[in-house]
Amino acid sequence: MTDKIKLLLAEDEAALGQIIKESLETRNFEVVLCNNGEKAFETYQSDNPEILVLDVMMPKKDGFTLAKEIRAIDDTIPIIFLTAKSQTADVVEGFSIGGNDYLKKPFSMEELIVRIHNLLNRTKVQKTSKILEIGGYTFDFPKQQLQYNNEVPAQLTHREAHLLFHLIKNKNQVLDRSLILNKLWGTDDFFSARSMDVFITKLRKKLKKDESIQIINVRGFGYKLTV
Repeated sequence: MTDKIKLLLAEDEAALGQIIKESLETRNFEVVLCNNGEKAFETYQSDNPEILVLDVMMPKKDGFTLAKEIRAIDDTIPIIFLTAKSQTADVVEGFSIGGNDYLKKPFSMEELIVRIHNLLNRTKVQKTSKILEIGGYTFDFPKQQLQYNNEVPAQLTHREAHLLFHLIKNKNQVLDRSLILNKLWGTDDFFSARSMDVFITKLRKKLKKDESIQIINVRGFGYKLTV
């Protein structure tokens, strides 16, 4: 049996949200429905969905604001906006903040499903290039897994995975501290910097089986991963 696709749906219209949820669940999706943006962000962090379908107009936090916060820490997950807005400026804003597709209400479920599958297929192709080698480790960024030789892969947290991805992509170069703090934490204040130090310590422990790998603290600038 094919694994179900985990989808996060944020829609504050209860009837519409339930219709979409039930329709998708008949098409091999595992759907979590949230009725406001704050709950959707919490669910995104805890459930690790594969795709997001976000209503633009929601209480507590609108879809555009939610997408901006998610894009600050995750530049790969597909995002589809649902909206009753039809102004060109709204569509442009949706794409400019990181949306991958934009569906205007009312819409057919068949069209939504086709768009979801198109995005997932596109993302699957892109993710194949994000299996990275570092010393004796293989890092599967999309799955957030770090494997040493043929041992059982270790599961990384969302921030650990994104921090390691940027360190590897900038291997043997200094990774600017402020830049990565703003990208992953949304701010470079003292408390975020201390949190980042904790994550660096955790990554060092998870990479310690290969003694050739080091994450060096370049004081005043950032970190450098060397092999």
